[in-house]
Amino acid sequence: MSYIFVDESGDLGFNFKKKGTSSYFLISFLFVPTIRKRRIEKIVSKTFKTIKKPKKKSGILHAYKESSVVRQRLLKLLSQEDIKIMTICLDKSRIDTNLKKKKDILYSHVVNILLDRIESKKLVPLNEKIELIVSRRETNKFLNNNFRNYLKENNKGRKLNIVVFIKSPHREKCLQAVDFVCWSIFRKYERDDYDYYNIIKGKILEERWLHGE
Repeated sequence: MSYIFVDESGDLGFNFKKKGTSSYFLISFLFVPTIRKRRIEKIVSKTFKTIKKPKKKSGILHAYKESSVVRQRLLKLLSQEDIKIMTICLDKSRIDTNLKKKKDILYSHVVNILLDRIESKKLVPLNEKIELIVSRRETNKFLNNNFRNYLKENNKGRKLNIVVFIKSPHREKCLQAVDFVCWSIFRKYERDDYDYYNIIKGKILEERWLHGE
């Protein structure tokens, strides 16, 4: 069995005049073999323990909130592990109008494309069980259930043995790791900042665009 952890960076807002709206939206997959899952959890815990007490209230590491030292420390440790990364970046200015109105479908659609790529590139053995663990995006159970049902329906034509779980980063530490990975790649596109990206680029299997045309 293996694990795929999923997270996103950027937002799905399309009012580019509004302050804080990102130009890009990115979803990343972090592949972790079962025997390495505990190692990734330890990396997250070890990094968290280096943070000063006043910053420990949430109990969770968030890439965009942490210092450069913390980000680099965690990413460097991850880069030494047997992990793989896939990512899709959306140029939001080129997304189809209909998809803009269906943000929950757009998110699910991108994740589904990545699953298609896993099968077509034979990145995992077809008989191997895969737990796809997604960071909880909303407290809205309706949206979470729709996401799970969308992937279940679209997986019927595949040979992948996938079970989808939606968990909180507090419960699943590896989701904190993929948060750092996704944020680092996002910075490359959104800010033209390669500092963090360069640390983990050797682990990226595939990095592609989805223009939504």
